[in-house]
Parts: sequence; structure tokens; C-alpha cells
Amino acid sequence: MSDLIWLSKEQLSRIEPYFPLSHGVPRVDDRRVLSGIIFVIRNGLRWRDAPKEYGPHKTLYNRFIRWSRLGVFDRIFSNLSAQGDVSETLMIDATHLKAHRTASSLLKKGLFPRHIGRTKGGLNSKLHAVVDNMGRPLIMCLTAGQTSDHIGAKLIYPALPEGAKTLIGDKGYDSDEFRSALTAKNIQPYIPPRKGRRHPAEFCETLYKQRHKVEIMFGRLKDWRRVATRYDRCAHIYFSSICIAATMIFWINQ
Repeated sequence: MSDLIWLSKEQLSRIEPYFPLSHGVPRVDDRRVLSGIIFVIRNGLRWRDAPKEYGPHKTLYNRFIRWSRLGVFDRIFSNLSAQGDVSETLMIDATHLKAHRTASSLLKKGLFPRHIGRTKGGLNSKLHAVVDNMGRPLIMCLTAGQTSDHIGAKLIYPALPEGAKTLIGDKGYDSDEFRSALTAKNIQPYIPPRKGRRHPAEFCETLYKQRHKVEIMFGRLKDWRRVATRYDRCAHIYFSSICIAATMIFWINQ
């Protein structure tokens, strides 16, 4: 397989069922175009800087934007991650992703959500994620940078997989409301109590040490330069880049 082709024929066959049907003129070679999209996101390039071997950069850009609006890359990630073995132990965390100035320019009012907020670190977005016991992302959610971990957990909670028995999180997820919600799903929370708690909950420090797996997952995602730095104004376009990176790193070879 060429260094410029990121998808083998077997890998392409796994994700082809989630492609939209072509109408009229057949699409340009899916394997080549998708490899070009992956190359741009992995290396943080402008679309016009994509190697000529992938064909016109406008073709790459148009395919990426069109399929992002259709939710194709989100659907590929969701379906492949759902095919993994059921994990009894889950880990939850969130990380900030720096927004470049090109991502921070305003959109037309009400056109698309941006999910960009201001924190001490400047303008950024926040990625909330749940991973399995192997450190593979199962659920991801993008919000504005100032969104608290607790609110992110509320957004993720309905999608927690059946069969999970434990959830490991840091102090940002310590609340009676979230603990009760997890218990209602028969999930045991392993979350250290915040300082100053009158009645701090007990947790297993040995099991809590597994939480480093979600940190490693975030680090591997940020190796992809258009994930580590957000250049896209529209949240759904940027989230597609995250889904592509997560699929290629953790799920395409399963």
C-alpha cells in the first residue's frame, strides 16, 4: 500500500456501508479521496496544500464538507465503536482544544452552532469522551470551552452503553446528582470526592489509576494536527475531523 493511501481495501469495505449513495455521475475513487482527507487532517494542512496525487484539492474539501453535513463520519465512528466488545469498566474525562483565529470568526446568526468559548487559556472548544477498558473512545461530545465537566456528563449520560458496571472519573464529576443517575443505571461510580465534602464518598484508589487510559486517548487524538488545533468555524465540520481521527486510530483495524 502506498504511503499516501491510508485505507486498505479491507478497511474501506468496513466503512463503505455507511457512505451515502451516489446519484447521477459516479463518485471519484473513494479510497483515494478519503486518504487525501485523512492526510490533510493528520498533518494539519490547508486543503490546497494536499499532495497532487490525491487529485484536485477542491474535490477533497467538497467531499469532506458535504459528508460532514450529512453526518457520515460521525455515523462511521458510532457504528464501528458499537461493534466492539462490551466493556464493564468505563472512563470519562474532557479536554480543551485550542481554537485558531480562523475558527473564531463569526458565522451568520443562527446558521450553525460553533461550540467555541473563552477560558483562561483563550478561545477553545471542549471534547467530552467516554472510553472502554482498553482506552478506546465509545462516546464523544463537543461543547464550548467553558462548559463544566458535569454538564458534559449530562449530555453523555443517555448514551452510556448497556452492560457497563463501573465508571471512573475525576473530581469534576463528583456530584450527588451524577452519582444517583449512574446508580439508577446499575453503574458503580469510582469518583474521588471534592475537597470540603461533608460526607465524602468512598472510592477504590487502585481502580482509579486506570483513568490514565482516557488521558492517553486524548493525547493520541491530539497527534492529529487539525484535531489539536481547531481551524473550522462550524462545530459539525470540526467534530467530523475528530471522528475520522478516532476511527483511524482506534477502530478501523478491529
